[in-house]
Amino acid sequence: MNKMKLKRKGKVPLVYKPVGFALSWGGGALAGLAFQKAWKVLRHEDNAPDALDRDRKWGEILLAAAVQGAIFAVVRSVVDRSGAKAVQRATGVWPSGDKSGRD
Repeated sequence: MNKMKLKRKGKVPLVYKPVGFALSWGGGALAGLAFQKAWKVLRHEDNAPDALDRDRKWGEILLAAAVQGAIFAVVRSVVDRSGAKAVQRATGVWPSGDKSGRD
């Protein structure tokens, strides 16, 4: 049984790749929605400026990019960490293959 458990543990990082991809895709969609809502609260506008918006000033464009980047980074970290913790609980192995179990 111990050999079976080791074989299973060794394959977790490979198995996690499609799960991680799905989580990242869902997290990106969630981050996009969060950014839209945050922009409405910050600027009371439905649409954030794009770098190619001729009528927008640099400050507006850079603010939108900074807020969007921060939200995406936080959501991605939450989604990735939560997925990794779920895999560890289910298999006993961290998705990167680290078996230390430290958090």
